[in-house]
Amino acid sequence: MPATHHVERQPSRVHVTEVGPRDGLQNESVILSTAEKLELIHALVAAGVNAFEITSFVSPKAVPALADAVDLVTALRGLDGVHLSALVPNRRGAERALEAGVDAVVMFVSASETHNAKNVNRSVEDSLAGFEDVARVLEGSGVELRGAIATSFGCPFEGDIEVASVGRIARHFSELGVRHLSLGDTTGMATPPLVSERIRHLREVAPPIVPTLHFHNTRGIGLANVMQGLALGVDRYESSIGGLGGCPFAPGASGNIASEDLVYLLDEMSIDTGIDLAGMIGAAQIATRLMGRDLPGQVSKAGPRLALSDCSAVPTARG
Repeated sequence: MPATHHVERQPSRVHVTEVGPRDGLQNESVILSTAEKLELIHALVAAGVNAFEITSFVSPKAVPALADAVDLVTALRGLDGVHLSALVPNRRGAERALEAGVDAVVMFVSASETHNAKNVNRSVEDSLAGFEDVARVLEGSGVELRGAIATSFGCPFEGDIEVASVGRIARHFSELGVRHLSLGDTTGMATPPLVSERIRHLREVAPPIVPTLHFHNTRGIGLANVMQGLALGVDRYESSIGGLGGCPFAPGASGNIASEDLVYLLDEMSIDTGIDLAGMIGAAQIATRLMGRDLPGQVSKAGPRLALSDCSAVPTARG
């Protein structure tokens, strides 16, 4: 397939999806009640967040923190203008998500055979074949079909992942009618050169796909990878309030890039998100209280760049 011409231009507006309620909480030892999750989500909505990856319809035995998937979606369905997506591993998960009333179903698979086996106990081919059943479940429902590829930038078990493997899965998603596809950096193995390689390859082999970038900050360069994505014209990102997150099936997987840090960066670049930074800092503080520990996000601790201090409260050097 010939490459399509794509002009790479930094976007003036970026779409941020909050994944804290799903990816942020799935690997935490503290399991929040539905009421506590709702407190955090309502604070995020008040700050202007209008898109959530809200939960995952997987076995409660596999991920106990998300056992309240149906109750959570049911409680949030009435929020005007708020888009709720949920991960599903198979047909049964899709049926449960559809019954609960989500706006989008996200089919997920790993680019790595080993991680996919650990994550969903299936081969990559079996996962892809099963997605055809998921697509049939959603036919005529009005619920959007989305995709996600975990370990898109590397695998903690296999190491480097060939870009062609990511492209092959993306093509399969595209043939099923998926238009929004998230490239997941499951254990923070993404680097700016890998971001460029994968985005450009995706545009060559699956032009209808609109990519979303999902970075973890495991090695401290999550926002550097965002900068590379912006330079490539990518305008969709996923992040987690406070930097919560990780994968229970991947060793060393630490938190996502913090939503408030991402919003701060975009604000300082004059890129519109529709999200209020002060509100996000407040939501991060709620998340910190609920989790009962310090969270990785930085802006919620330091405040915005121009958050000034009272100089009279600071001693003057003597000598």
